[in-house]
Amino acid sequence: MKTNDIGLEIKDSKSLADQLNELLANYQIYYQNLRNFHWNVTGANFFELHAKFEELYTSANLAVDEIAERILTLGGRPLSSYAEYIDKAEIKEAKEVKESLKMVEIVRNNQNSLLSLERKTLEAAGEAADEGTVSLMSDFITEKEKVVWMLSAYLK
Repeated sequence: MKTNDIGLEIKDSKSLADQLNELLANYQIYYQNLRNFHWNVTGANFFELHAKFEELYTSANLAVDEIAERILTLGGRPLSSYAEYIDKAEIKEAKEVKESLKMVEIVRNNQNSLLSLERKTLEAAGEAADEGTVSLMSDFITEKEKVVWMLSAYLK
């Protein structure tokens, strides 16, 4: 069994880096959707949503960096172009969305897509005894579940 610099099996690390790259691509599109909404939200909820979208994209930006660094730690190369992100991501770009409630719904749905990928990555990391990735995914999942609950409450 060949191991990498941190003692994990190379084949497991490659598989996890691939999954993390899929997550990274989705986070990047999610991040850009949030920037779009932050810039373009209007209406009675402008102040609260403008601030919330900024809070969420700031958090997403930190997550992107953590994911990329984890990919590097595993011996992989993080995706780094929008062409790669668009090709790999299941989250789609939100273009010309004008209704603020639709923006919130898209953000919630994007969060649920990220949650699904994080849970899948968490399971694979657990099977590979990759505690670093397990911990990262666990933290992301805990934070995201709360945000999804809040966004769902907002939409009711």
